[in-house]
Parts: sequence; C-alpha cells; structure tokens
Amino acid sequence: MKTVSAIALLITSLGVALPSMAEEAKTKPDTKAVKKPPAKKSTKEAPAAADDEKEPDIAGLTGTAYDCELGNKLTIYQLSDTDEIALRWNKRLHHLARVSTTTGANRFENSKKGLVWIGIPAKGMLLDSKKGQQLANECKTLEQSAPKAASNG
Repeated sequence: MKTVSAIALLITSLGVALPSMAEEAKTKPDTKAVKKPPAKKSTKEAPAAADDEKEPDIAGLTGTAYDCELGNKLTIYQLSDTDEIALRWNKRLHHLARVSTTTGANRFENSKKGLVWIGIPAKGMLLDSKKGQQLANECKTLEQSAPKAASNG
C-alpha cells in the first residue's frame, strides 16, 4: 500500500504543479524563440566622392604658374575677385575658397579634399590637411624667383 499512496501523492503533486507551470510559461517570454529580423540593407547610394566633384571652369582665364621644390609645379587661376581660386595640381583642377586669416597671408581651402594653399609675398605652399603633410613647398612664380636688386642707400 505504500506504493499506492506514494503514486497517489506523486499524481496529486503533479496535478498541482503542471497547471502552475503552464501558466508561468504563458507569462514569461521565451527568449530562445525570439529572433530579431535581419537588418535591412540600405538602398541609398553612397554620396559621391570628392574626386567626382565638378572641376572649376577656367575658360578664358590666365593662370599663374608656380615652380616648387622637388620639381613640383602648380598653376593658380583667379575665379571670382579674390574669394575663389582654381588650383591645378597633379593634372586635376581643384576649387578652393578663401579663408580669412589674422596674419595677412592668402589662405584658400577645399575642406572636402583637404587641400590648403597658403600664399605669402615670398612663396606659397600646398598642404594636405587630412594627412597633415606638405604636398608642395617653396612654390614661387618667376617674379618671386627673380633676384632682388640691391638698393644703394
């Protein structure tokens, strides 16, 4: 009889435990069964690279040629008054806009490409602001390269 009462006790306890376990399963989310939907791929195209930018129109403009150290050469074209220039460097034309300075130097930048032209009366230099390096230094026009006549005073 002991086995019969043990079985009866087991059945009774299962009868009480099973409904409460079923109720608990309904209220708890099954974290294993929840799947995240796959990430949607963007249908937008990437923005055009800076190199795809339209080159400035220099038709009818006369450029100023600069010879730089290490055999580098560049040409500058004045686009609109003194606020914009077109700079020919490495067989490409780049548009640069004037940036005001406190030193009086002529500074022109193209922030998309990282180009910076700084011109002072004695010379000019071209910088790559993104890489933090000089592209061309000691850039001089023929006038800047001509020896100055000594003044007798």
